[in-house]
Amino acid sequence: MNDTSFLLVGHGSRNREGNKEILRFADQWRERHPAWRIEVCFIEHAEVLLNEGLDRAAQNARRVIALPFILNAAGHVKMELPAAINAARLRHPGVHFDCMRHLGMGREIFAVLKGQLDSLMKHLDMPDPRTTGVILLGRGSSDSGANGELAKMARWLFEDGDHDLVDLAFTSITWPRLETVVQRQVRLGMKQICIVPVYLFTGVLIERIKAQLVRLQGQYPQTAFALGTHFGFDAGIFDLLDAKAAGHEMTEGGLLECDGCKYRLAAEEEHLHDHSHTHMHHGAEDHAHTHTQTRPTQPTRKP
Repeated sequence: MNDTSFLLVGHGSRNREGNKEILRFADQWRERHPAWRIEVCFIEHAEVLLNEGLDRAAQNARRVIALPFILNAAGHVKMELPAAINAARLRHPGVHFDCMRHLGMGREIFAVLKGQLDSLMKHLDMPDPRTTGVILLGRGSSDSGANGELAKMARWLFEDGDHDLVDLAFTSITWPRLETVVQRQVRLGMKQICIVPVYLFTGVLIERIKAQLVRLQGQYPQTAFALGTHFGFDAGIFDLLDAKAAGHEMTEGGLLECDGCKYRLAAEEEHLHDHSHTHMHHGAEDHAHTHTQTRPTQPTRKP
């Protein structure tokens, strides 16, 4: 590992505390692996951005492995990061640059979200899940593939538990929004509502969610709310990064899903990009206004 640099690539937040949390995470990850060289940079809203971060990681290194410290791959991960890596390859021809996949929405993140939901249910004194709604709250993206990954998590939570309602909401960019989904769940008879934010670290949107909850509690005094928090320091996140870093030698090229993609390269030439897993974006008007998992009135009970 002495000739390899790991570069944690965070999104970046206008809220400085969010960026500081990522730096603290990196410090804790270094404590786990004191022999590793771990650098940090951000895509936007920070002092050390992609180009500088890649240059720092390339110093005295033969290989740089970028780890997008981001849950969902949208435009930043699919476009800006591969472009910055291509430019870094030209600046540092003696250094081999790889980019691992973003954190993604797999079983590891699902386990973290499930742990968040379990904690919220305990906070509410373990009410009946049949009358306790769940809202998975993401940032939202113009990329339908990124939104679809969050919808998958909602489905997994629904199938894993006994909640009659597991809904999806977004804080910005796309729909539905939190207040709309809360209104729907109250109308459908939910007595308690667990809100599970899908955020790694604090930031402007986390503060916005807290303010929204205060208003919702005033609007629905008969409903008990439990709000989760960002989970970037969860042990499962460290374990996931460990697995990605440990597995880098088994990957050939370690490419992002769009690194080298012919659609992305053609789009760069045109200064256009229309990309998702199907290489098509859909605007907010194409999204269903409710992403929900609802149990039948008399479901078959689990053994």
